[in-house]
Amino acid sequence: MAAGQAPHLLVLGDSLAAGYGLPQDQGFVPQLQAALAARGRAVQVVNAGVSGDTTAGGLARLDWSLAERPQAAIVELGGNDGLRALPPAASRDNLAAILDRLKARNIPVLLAGMLAPPNLGAPYGREFAAVYSGLAREYPDTIFYPFFLDGVAGDAGLNQPDGIHPNAKGVAEIVRRILPAVESLLDRAAPPPDQ
Repeated sequence: MAAGQAPHLLVLGDSLAAGYGLPQDQGFVPQLQAALAARGRAVQVVNAGVSGDTTAGGLARLDWSLAERPQAAIVELGGNDGLRALPPAASRDNLAAILDRLKARNIPVLLAGMLAPPNLGAPYGREFAAVYSGLAREYPDTIFYPFFLDGVAGDAGLNQPDGIHPNAKGVAEIVRRILPAVESLLDRAAPPPDQ
């Protein structure tokens, strides 16, 4: 497949998608693109990650992000909602609106879940986690990856000194774990229109 015909995979997210604190080639998007290329998949992974963004921010800029005309999308949002202790119901509504807009355009989606910081207490944590599992049930066509930082959160060796953002090794572990789900997502994507 020629580069001009490579499907576009949109990554709508926050600092975890944007590659906060990392060299340009070590963030999630470039590492994911490299991993897909190593698997023989010609895909243009589009970085629509904005550090500090909430689910509301992601929803507000979704139409702008869709100017890339992606054939598939990863939605990685919610970490900042949790850090700010925003109401989980509002996060759920924002994520549902994003999923609705992508569904209306026939763009298959991988929804990456997030967990709230433990210092906010167990009740908030349960309500926050239920946002993602609930959306996965509500949108059964969506591929659900329960926790974006699975295997990385809480491991000092895989995170930057702030304890929140993965280092390059941590990103590599995220990519390794999420890759099968991303490949399933791409298998659902329609071929890009002729250039």
